[in-house]
Amino acid sequence: MALPALTGVAMLTAILFVFVVVPDEKVQGVVQRIFYFHVHLAWMAFGGFVFVAATSAWYLRTGSRVADRYAEANAEVGLLFTTLVLITGPLWARPIWGVYWTWDPRLTMTVVLWAIYAAYLMLRRLGNGDETILRYAAVLGIVGVLDIPLLIIAVRLWRGIHPAVMLSDDPEAGLRDPTMIWGVILSGIALGLLFAWLVSLRARFAAIDDQLALRALESERR
Repeated sequence: MALPALTGVAMLTAILFVFVVVPDEKVQGVVQRIFYFHVHLAWMAFGGFVFVAATSAWYLRTGSRVADRYAEANAEVGLLFTTLVLITGPLWARPIWGVYWTWDPRLTMTVVLWAIYAAYLMLRRLGNGDETILRYAAVLGIVGVLDIPLLIIAVRLWRGIHPAVMLSDDPEAGLRDPTMIWGVILSGIALGLLFAWLVSLRARFAAIDDQLALRALESERR
């Protein structure tokens, strides 16, 4: 399969480019390099949760087990990426803010988003395959995505101290060097491929689990 190989090459290229080629940002220094991965981790998670909502809606409409598998797979990988956002964020924040964590609006909404999809996955596990519970979880997956627009505009709705890197009041700060833009592009491609690969793996494992469960049920009936 080409996806794992492409993902490996893209990740290695992005890491080397970001840590070897890209220069330090003027204001934030070397710690700003976390940005190239932190931001894309968040956007990939958002995309995954949007996909959870879409496939959950399709599942509620059609009862498609394939749609349900992809909803679960995207929720799991999205939760993983959100966890990484919550880890890389404090690592970036400590040198800039002087603390690892502050209840900045965007940070708070990210924790809320993490909790929503953790609850979604827990509900599925506790339901143990019960169709009614799966439908309740699908509704939660659809409602949970509404947190994303709030998270994105949180800085504008409420005053926050989340650092700005793409744009800066300092005319010499921000992503002024062309290699920085390439760093953003390459890391985005790499993390996008990684997300897609992990989702495809998880969905494939879920399909295998379904086949084994079906065979076990058929064996019991015999």
